[in-house]
Amino acid sequence: MTTAVLSPLAELKRRMESREARIGIVGMGYVGLPLALLFSGERFRVTGFDIEPAKVSTLNGGGSYIVRIPPSAIQSAQQAGFRATADYSEIAQLDAVIICVPTPLNEYHEPDLSYVTGTVESIAPHIHEGQLIVLESTTYPGTTEEIVVPLLERGNPHGLKAARALEDAGVHVAFSPEREDPGNDTVARHDIPKVVGGCGPAAADLAAAMYGAIFRRVIPVSSPAAAEMTKLLENIYRCVNIALVNELKQLCMRMGIDIHEVIDAAKTKPFGFQAFYPGPGLGGHCIPIDPFYLSWKARQFDFRTRFIELAGAINMDMPRFVLEHIAAGLNDRSKAIKGSKVLVLGLAYKRDIDDLRESPSLTIIELLREKGAVVAYNDPFFPTVGRGRHYDLNMTNTPLDDLGQYDAVVIVTDHSSYDYKAIVEQSKLVIDSRNATKGIVSEKIVRC
Repeated sequence: MTTAVLSPLAELKRRMESREARIGIVGMGYVGLPLALLFSGERFRVTGFDIEPAKVSTLNGGGSYIVRIPPSAIQSAQQAGFRATADYSEIAQLDAVIICVPTPLNEYHEPDLSYVTGTVESIAPHIHEGQLIVLESTTYPGTTEEIVVPLLERGNPHGLKAARALEDAGVHVAFSPEREDPGNDTVARHDIPKVVGGCGPAAADLAAAMYGAIFRRVIPVSSPAAAEMTKLLENIYRCVNIALVNELKQLCMRMGIDIHEVIDAAKTKPFGFQAFYPGPGLGGHCIPIDPFYLSWKARQFDFRTRFIELAGAINMDMPRFVLEHIAAGLNDRSKAIKGSKVLVLGLAYKRDIDDLRESPSLTIIELLREKGAVVAYNDPFFPTVGRGRHYDLNMTNTPLDDLGQYDAVVIVTDHSSYDYKAIVEQSKLVIDSRNATKGIVSEKIVRC
């Protein structure tokens, strides 16, 4: 009796489904590291790549630098074969490589794909025939096929091309948007459906097989561009709706109406409404950035995304709206911003996480400093904050042991560890941009 010999494509798909495939993930940050742990939890051998030696050293030592990921999770993954490296030559040993690197905006609010292009150029010399390369970094439609594929094809020494048809040899390329929501413990990661778009049917099939081994549901779409646009739609939907309630909040404040009461009443409708909440501005990697990625791309097609651009502008203005209310609150107490001592509560962009990316707190601190305020901060997740792509603060966490010394305490991130009743009692003035003091009655509170 003869045993059927599988084609290289069928054999790789079998290895994906049986968890024998070796997986590489480039970028051990807030997206890449959780994904690596997800694969490790399903018995895949995972190699994590990062250009920061400190991250590589920490992971190989069984430690973690992300609060929500305990060292025990890293150590458990190590038992399944997980290790980290900065050596891209190891790409040659892998069956699949997933790219999870930052895609920020530059100073002109245009896409900065330098991390993506740098990564692709680094791995291209080491790719091999039949390998699967997947981009997960949020980007504009066309990036995978217009940038990633040409760089891979030009950069490899074997003359490999992206396989387009089932019978084609070469490297398989796909896009699958990350759907991380830091701090969200209500939905298990493997229950979040995974969207996949491949450069050809073989790439789509392989990517679906790989992700299908760790996610309960895979959603194939017709192309990488469709998958890229899916990610943008998801986040622009949130951006636009948050802009709507941010604008309505400003109107409601003038009318003497509590926008949070209105939202809570509206969300009792069992159809046709989803609750979104106002705040001091948008943070995180996706929602503040995605509208600009799409509007930039749309200009290439002589199309202006006016609705999306307006939403982005409204949300970007919210830190200045908070600043105005800080100034008004101080003014009512015969104080100027210049020379006032201000404590900002919360640096993270959302509650109970250690993620600073695009946080409105950073902008508010810089605006206060520009106005001459003496600014301190408190955040249980950040002992210090230094310099990033768009900020240079160089500050140390201030304990909450003498709130009375500050002219104003500004709640920007509503961490659950804060005792808001005690904060109000001990402070001279509290500016609440998150409705964290809901139910507390005090003339000290300015809600905005």
